[in-house]
Amino acid sequence: MSTKSTSSTEIKEVDVSKTAHDEQASDGTLHQSGLGPPQRGHFFSPLDPTWAEAVHRDAETVQYTAEEERRVRRKIDNRILPLIIISYLCNQFDRTNVGNAHVIDAFNDNYEITTNQKWTIALSIFYVGYCTLEMPANVLQRHIGANRFFFLSLTFWGLSSLSLTYAKGYAALLVLRVLMGIGEAGYYAGVIYYMSFWYTRSEMALRITLGMTGTVPGVIGGLLAFGLVRAHTSALAGWQFLFLIEAIPTLIMGTCDLFFLPAFPFAASFLTQREKAIAQARLNCDHKPQSHGGMTGWQGFKAIISDPNAWLFMTTYASFNVGVATISYFLPTLIRDLGFSSINAQGLTVAPYAVGWFMVIIQAWHSDRTRDRGYHIMFSAAISFTGYIILATSVQKSVGAAYFALFLVVGGNFSLFPLVMSWATNTFSPTSKRGVGTAFIVSISNCISIASPQIYFDSEDNFRKGHAIAASCLFISILAAFTARTRLNALNKRNKRILEEMAQSDEKIVEDESVEIWDNDPRYVFLT
Repeated sequence: MSTKSTSSTEIKEVDVSKTAHDEQASDGTLHQSGLGPPQRGHFFSPLDPTWAEAVHRDAETVQYTAEEERRVRRKIDNRILPLIIISYLCNQFDRTNVGNAHVIDAFNDNYEITTNQKWTIALSIFYVGYCTLEMPANVLQRHIGANRFFFLSLTFWGLSSLSLTYAKGYAALLVLRVLMGIGEAGYYAGVIYYMSFWYTRSEMALRITLGMTGTVPGVIGGLLAFGLVRAHTSALAGWQFLFLIEAIPTLIMGTCDLFFLPAFPFAASFLTQREKAIAQARLNCDHKPQSHGGMTGWQGFKAIISDPNAWLFMTTYASFNVGVATISYFLPTLIRDLGFSSINAQGLTVAPYAVGWFMVIIQAWHSDRTRDRGYHIMFSAAISFTGYIILATSVQKSVGAAYFALFLVVGGNFSLFPLVMSWATNTFSPTSKRGVGTAFIVSISNCISIASPQIYFDSEDNFRKGHAIAASCLFISILAAFTARTRLNALNKRNKRILEEMAQSDEKIVEDESVEIWDNDPRYVFLT
């Protein structure tokens, strides 16, 4: 009978191996270190799930300091936010520059816009393709990655906007507006969904505001329109320069997004392996976003339409969006009708947007700081409601009061976007449901926006009836937000009671660290 003894050298090798393994685990590089670059097939092929799984596994063991987390978040802000901000500026320029062009007679003559009814139809038809493709677009984005999806989106609507420079006739205007809506389908909800992979729930409102506030494009668009409409050559008129100069940056940004915007955090080349693990780990403490797996698009849709929260958010969004969908297009017209020239009206659109920007930023910052959404939404809606009431009652009596009311309307309306959409992303879980949910809210709401421009049918009465309708819709928005906050607060209390009862009965929930907590789980805490 023989026995085998383990040498001290072998024991040391095992200890060294175990030490190296533990160091890699705490460093957040253990599972990523053996992988090559993420593999992609053709343009529409899905991303390699191997890297996503490796980053998620490293995120479970990585150890990091608060300073390291701040440094990673700063790197994310410096790369992601500039690309989103510039892309969104292009989005708003191309969508709303038609409002600045409408106050120019040469534009109306070129496109045969002879009545207010023809004008409102041209505005409304944009939302046909926009609404229809919103939810399928978000499913496509998760499949192929944000960079490729945004490249397709910006390129498509950029070409449509560019075509407005040379097209002629009312039929051409309608066709190009439909094509622009198809190109922009899924973009807004897609950006919000994309940002949920990078930021915690308490960081979303401010980031959405910085990246996607409509007041900044309003300021810049008004200044550009004020200057460009004065330009004139033998080949192009001023209104044509407006579409040309604002469409070209969109096409450039589409290419920039393709090459510089990461599809998901696990594919971010500007982060080291350790930083990817930290970026994922800090989100895992909050809502564990998953780039792969989970519900299918159809399952996510069924989960959303059976969720009362989705309908409350949709009602809140759809109600205030009636005003947003009109003020963006009609602001130059409303100011011109106060007695200003067409060119001066474009310049005077800058001030309401500039002042409104401060309200948007302050509301979003304070909402994140207090982790409150409902009361902030009700406050912003009340501000805009007051502005519309002033317009409906005083627009014929005082130019000063009417112009002041436009400040309230712009600031109140545009501060609602980031608050409502960040609230929705804070509420829906898992990730696949969140993606369909944000698209559902924007899609259904914009179906209503098809009819929104039609509220300004009473041009001979200074649009007073339209202002009254917008005010009524904002009142509905306040009621829906109050109901949603009350319901979510009740759900939090119910979940807390369930957990306390389970603790008293020694019943435990089986936890899987790698799986998202669904919003129907008693451990899920809603922001109210």
